Amino acid sequence: MNLTRCKLKSPRQSTASNTEDCYPENSYAAIKRAADLGYGIEFDVHLTKDDIPVVFHDDTLNRICGVKGNLRDYTFAQLQQFRLLGTTERIPAFADILKMVDGRVPLIIEYKVEKNADKLCSICDRILSTYHGLYCIESFHPLAVRWYKTHRPHVVRGQLSEDFTKKKRSLPYFLLSHLIGNCYASPDFIAYNCKHKNELSRRLCRKLYKSLSVAWTVRSQEELDKVSHSFDLFIFEGFVPRTKQAVS
Repeated sequence: MNLTRCKLKSPRQSTASNTEDCYPENSYAAIKRAADLGYGIEFDVHLTKDDIPVVFHDDTLNRICGVKGNLRDYTFAQLQQFRLLGTTERIPAFADILKMVDGRVPLIIEYKVEKNADKLCSICDRILSTYHGLYCIESFHPLAVRWYKTHRPHVVRGQLSEDFTKKKRSLPYFLLSHLIGNCYASPDFIAYNCKHKNELSRRLCRKLYKSLSVAWTVRSQEELDKVSHSFDLFIFEGFVPRTKQAVS
């Protein structure tokens, strides 16, 4: 199974949803293109200074918008001044993306938690309460995953992780790397960095507990072929896989 991640590193690259045109990552245009092609979509959600959920990947604006500062320090209206990777695309509101997709394809919605997981989850959940399409949520932050276990147990929830110990050696990152928080958050699936497919805790969770295992982010057909036996579901960008399977 494959889902497209609407992400683009530079204007010279193509998104997972198109190999000819340039669509900035997490943009309205990129997500619409992926939905039009029938791919399930993964995208990221932050809160603005005035608590409007928006679709954007980074915590800061520099890489995509060429502007200094954190996204959370700007209101939604202020963010509309900026363009994505030099195009005419702006940072889209979460509600507008949901309205456009309109249940046509499944969604994996990643919550980007910086300070208050409860606030982000509750605001987004109110918006999602009127959405009739298929979706699940995921987050690196166990508190966001736990919020859904407590308040919306019927919504499928996933724990994002990778082997942080390769770069960061503090206790919280050790716990996240080895999925120790799973006993608290009780995720329905684990989404792990495909480059760390051999991490022992991830493999044990998949084998012993039959946890659905999701790979992020696959960036070529060659890489997909290498990890295809280690995961159940694949989030990809920058290419169109040779075989597109339906997302159930």
